[in-house]
Amino acid sequence: MLAPTLDAIPPIRTGHRGRPQRRPGKLHADKAYDHRRCRQECRARSIIPRIARRGIESSSHLGRHHWVVERTFAWLARYRRLTIRYKRRADIHLAFTTLACALVCLSQIRRFC
Repeated sequence: MLAPTLDAIPPIRTGHRGRPQRRPGKLHADKAYDHRRCRQECRARSIIPRIARRGIESSSHLGRHHWVVERTFAWLARYRRLTIRYKRRADIHLAFTTLACALVCLSQIRRFC
């Protein structure tokens, strides 16, 4: 699922004029993605893989980046409807996920204003 996920990333605006950048420059991942195939898929898309190696490195080197993801999942877990998926239809689940993301963004905007 790594390749379809990388291909689904929308173009990134860098703030500079010209064509938007196609993909991010680096991919930070934990030991679950430590496979030759994952590294090759990243390099084929000109993405530098920053993946912790099994048995060699600890995932603590990715701590700063990993914390952002875990924090975001915790914010979304506050909405019980997303934690326990009651709806079988994917479009309804996507709508609730989008709504939860909008509410999380709104709360962060209010926090800084």
